[in-house]
Amino acid sequence: MKDAIRSKAYDLGFSAVGYTEPSIAAHVQMGLQAFVEGGYHGDMAWMATNLEKRGDPKTLWPEAQSVIMIGHNYGPDFNPMDKLENHSNGTISAYALNADYHDVMKKRLRELASWIAQQHGCDVKLFVDTAPVMEKALAAQAGIGWQGKHTCLVSREFGSWLFLGAIFTTLKFDADLAETNHCGNCTRCLDICPTQAFTASGKLDARRCIAYLTIEHKGQVPLEFRKAIGNRIYGCDDCLAVCPWNKFAQASSEAAYHPRKALEAPLLGDLMKLDDAAFRVLFSKSPVKRIGRDRFVRNVLIAAGNSGDASLIPDIRERLADDSPLVAEMAAWALQCLT
Repeated sequence: MKDAIRSKAYDLGFSAVGYTEPSIAAHVQMGLQAFVEGGYHGDMAWMATNLEKRGDPKTLWPEAQSVIMIGHNYGPDFNPMDKLENHSNGTISAYALNADYHDVMKKRLRELASWIAQQHGCDVKLFVDTAPVMEKALAAQAGIGWQGKHTCLVSREFGSWLFLGAIFTTLKFDADLAETNHCGNCTRCLDICPTQAFTASGKLDARRCIAYLTIEHKGQVPLEFRKAIGNRIYGCDDCLAVCPWNKFAQASSEAAYHPRKALEAPLLGDLMKLDDAAFRVLFSKSPVKRIGRDRFVRNVLIAAGNSGDASLIPDIRERLADDSPLVAEMAAWALQCLT
C-alpha cells in the first residue's frame, strides 16, 4: 500500500514521500515552546496562538493514524547568491519567482488524497503550510530529510530545495525510518547569515532574519538590519544556497516553479513606481502578492538605499509623498543614503 501511494505521488510530479506517526518528538515540542516564550517569533502571533496544536498533530485531527509527508523539488538552475551583486536590481527568493507553491501543491495533494481515500476507504485531510503543522519535523521523522543547522529541511537528493505538504489519514502505516543528521561540523549556513540571525546551531531569532523582515514584519525594518539586507526585496536564500548538500540537488522539472522573466532581475526603479493595481498584476498568483504593495515597496526602497545608484534618486523622491507612511518614511531613509 505504501509503495502504491508513493508511486502515485511520483506520477503526479512529487519528488519525495515518507510516512510517520501523527506525533512530534518531545524535544521538538520543547524547542518550539522555548522559541515562542523567548519572543523569537516576532510578529508571527499565530505561532503562539496555535502552540498546542502545532506541537501535537493529534489535537488538529484526533482520528489521524498516520501522516504521509510529501516533498516537491523547487531547486533553481542558478545560484541565488549570484544575484546579490546586481545592486540596481531586486532579488526575490527562489521559491517566489513564479507561482505560489501553496496553490501548486494543494491542487495535486487533493488529487493524491482523493485517490488514497477512494482506493482504501479511509478519511484524509491535507495541509500545505496553512495550518499549525510542523512540516519540517514531520518530514524528518518520515525520512525525507533532516533539519539542518539553519532549521530548514535538508535532503540528500534535493539539498535545501523542497516544498513540503502533509496528508493526514485514518489509515495506519508503519512509520519510515527517520533520517539522520548529516551536517557534521559544517557551519556554512550559520556563518553566511548577513544579520547573524542564528543564536546557535538549529536556533533562529526570526526577528533578525531577512526572510522574516521582508515578508512577515509589518512595520519599518529596524535601522540596524537595513544595510545587511542589500538588494533582497522578498526573502533570503543565503543559508539555503551555501549548503554543501546542494551539490546533489537538481533543477526542478515543475514549470510553475521556473522563474518568470519579469521577476528574474527586476529593476528597482520600475518596482518603486508600482501602485496597488500594478503590484497586483505583476504578482498575480505569486506568494509575493500576500505582503501587499506597501510592504513590498518598503523593501524595494531599502534595496535602493543600499544600491549606490544615484540614478534612482528621482524615483525615490516621488515616493516621499506616498500615501503609505511605511513607504514615505523608507523613501526618506533611502534618499539620505544616496545624497
